[in-house]
Amino acid sequence: MSTEQHEISLDQQVALKGAAQRLAEHFSGTFNKETIERFLVSSYDEFADRATLTNFLPLLAERFAKQRLQALARVEGHGSDGKPIVLFLCVHNAGRSQMALGFFNHHARDRAVAWSGGSEPGTQINPSAIEAMAERGIDITEEYPKPWTEEIVSAADVVVTMGCGDACPYYPGKRYEDWELDDPAGKSVEDVRPVRDEIERRVLELLDELVAVSAKG
Repeated sequence: MSTEQHEISLDQQVALKGAAQRLAEHFSGTFNKETIERFLVSSYDEFADRATLTNFLPLLAERFAKQRLQALARVEGHGSDGKPIVLFLCVHNAGRSQMALGFFNHHARDRAVAWSGGSEPGTQINPSAIEAMAERGIDITEEYPKPWTEEIVSAADVVVTMGCGDACPYYPGKRYEDWELDDPAGKSVEDVRPVRDEIERRVLELLDELVAVSAKG
């Protein structure tokens, strides 16, 4: 397996083949081998140009490809669990949208699904955001900045934008919310805390609304 844009080492090729096999097993009966490999390779290319630790590229590609394929399956009607999906978008997918994702997953449990993305994804999660969330007992260190893709936006029921303006995708007929929040980039933990708390308040409000609507059928 190779990418169109980047040379990859033998170890990474082996890792990508293993990832493709796991994805094929997960999406057996839904997507064929060619589709899975295409999404895996394009996901790899998304991260290769800005990766600081290339050893993790196959893992990031696998995780992102899985999310994209789950979104595509929903868009194409290959079964749905009925859970509402919220997509949180900001510029670098390193601060606001990652904190929103962390709070949403923490409070939603298995009642709803959240994804996040950025119009210009960064290379790492904001350290102050990580520390601020850790103070609330939520670990976001396993997350990573990533872009949004057409299938991910199409699959979302609600798109929440945070400062990405015209760079954020707009799909007619989809529900959008724009949350005006200070950008945590370059701020201390002390300065990030008020942003964090406001994000949690809005997440809880949105989640309560979505769960109530879902319960009504």
